[in-house]
Amino acid sequence: MAVFRPFTAVRPNEQVADKVAALPYDVMNSAEAREMVKDDPFSFLHVDKAEVDLEPSIDIYDAAVYAKAAENLQKMLDDGVNIRDDKPAYFIYRQIMNGRAQAGIVGCASIDDYQNNIIKKHELTRADKEEDRVRHVDTCNANTGPIFLTFRDNGFIGQFSADWMASHDPIYDFVAVDGITHTVWKIDDIDTISELEKYFETVPAFYIADGHHRSASAVRVGLMRRAEHPDYDGTEEFNFFLSVLFPSDVLHIYDYNRVVHDLNGLTEEEFFSKVNVSFDIAPMAEMPADKAKDAEFLEQYRPAKKHDVSMYISGRWYKLTAKAGTFDENDPVSRLDVSILQKNLLTPVLAIGDPRTDSRISFIGGIRGLKELVKLVDGGCAVAFAMYPTTLDDLMDIADAGAIMPPKSTWFEPKLRSGLFVHYLD
Repeated sequence: MAVFRPFTAVRPNEQVADKVAALPYDVMNSAEAREMVKDDPFSFLHVDKAEVDLEPSIDIYDAAVYAKAAENLQKMLDDGVNIRDDKPAYFIYRQIMNGRAQAGIVGCASIDDYQNNIIKKHELTRADKEEDRVRHVDTCNANTGPIFLTFRDNGFIGQFSADWMASHDPIYDFVAVDGITHTVWKIDDIDTISELEKYFETVPAFYIADGHHRSASAVRVGLMRRAEHPDYDGTEEFNFFLSVLFPSDVLHIYDYNRVVHDLNGLTEEEFFSKVNVSFDIAPMAEMPADKAKDAEFLEQYRPAKKHDVSMYISGRWYKLTAKAGTFDENDPVSRLDVSILQKNLLTPVLAIGDPRTDSRISFIGGIRGLKELVKLVDGGCAVAFAMYPTTLDDLMDIADAGAIMPPKSTWFEPKLRSGLFVHYLD
């Protein structure tokens, strides 16, 4: 069964937590990060993307970047921006976005559970991205960004969190510049901690919702520390990595949509003819030109159910419905809508073989709305596909089967902020 234990946190003092908290390092490039931290000395991007404090010409994988990250992290502690707790604790981390709340428990997961597939994965990692975070964690000697985990809760954690939040004052409570509310409660009562640890031991599996590269990197560094300390007993901090664990029923997966830049040399008539082999095509209500930027109006074009895809081409929306035989309902990967589209349209019709590397396709997170699809196609791309969102059950079924999801299948919002919690490996 799973292990999820409290930890002695290094975290911002209450006066600057809102200034320290930053978006994850992998949702912006270096130039964007430099702009974000301009005149902002507290932002945790000074740790997670430390190249912002070095010359713009520097290679982001240069050893100096990781050294600067460690230096900046230590400086935050030395300057009192960060404080070190005096004993292990759990935390409740709640986010509210557009009126919807999700609350999870902050603690540390086990590298052994990761290796033994008690922590289940659904994505492949890229070697270069994994190596980057290995060097970052190793040089900083800390997990600086939490892994986004989920699990099938029996209602215990959801009720516990609600009761604790109602009866205790938070240590952090702020609204970020993007309008998302972040609130944190500390759980340092010994009896409550023991109760939570025992509950987590009854959970058969955790699932990585987001953070495959960070978790793989944390595990690799833990194994490196074990090799350096052959007398380890398994209780050392390097055997665990920072995570936020959410009950699956509080999370929301957004659609992850596709835009293809050309029709692979086909005329529109030829394209429609080929699409009709695997999909029934039905025109949707006409979209007046003045409604192209009206997010509320465009909602009517979203797919209403699984196995429907909304296609936008030449100023018109169409509903595509997968025909019988285009997928295997008993196969958790085959029945994903992103798989159905890839197998039956993107590959055979538009010659998009590997969507991870093909420059002719772009992926648009559903948080940006259907108006982004309209904008791109009206601006010169050929066709857009609005997808029905992948579900948490889809994700967990695929992980349970030991299978891999197609790339760009899930988009989670809101993103966990980095900097609110740091877990040192010693």
